[in-house]
Amino acid sequence: MQSFRIEELSVGQKAEKEFIIREEDGRSFAELSRDLNPIHLDESYAKETRFEKRIAHGMLLGSYISAVIGTELPGVGAIYMKQELSFLRPVYYGDRIRVEVCVKELLTEKKRAVLSTNCYNQKGEQVIAGSALVKPKEE
Repeated sequence: MQSFRIEELSVGQKAEKEFIIREEDGRSFAELSRDLNPIHLDESYAKETRFEKRIAHGMLLGSYISAVIGTELPGVGAIYMKQELSFLRPVYYGDRIRVEVCVKELLTEKKRAVLSTNCYNQKGEQVIAGSALVKPKEE
């Protein structure tokens, strides 16, 4: 795990991490979040949708973004203040997702950073586009 103060960050600085979207993680996330939408859990239901099979919870991927922000960039001690996400493509169980967090802007007077928060599947297709506002650790 890493930790950067605002003075240690620079525009363009990047962190990335890969995650495999596992069925058991989807079930655990559904239980924890209480989002029991059958599109995520029921194969026969999902087969009748435009996706033709179950898709992962979008916010499960959002939690992976949070993991990169909280452990890599800016890392331990960072406070998440705002997140915007656009879900561009479905993500299926078994997909390998690369989460990429990059410093877009530094608001040094307020000691905050604007980050791009994007996710890509194993084909290199962007599945999530987003941005976050964070307050890096101060000490």
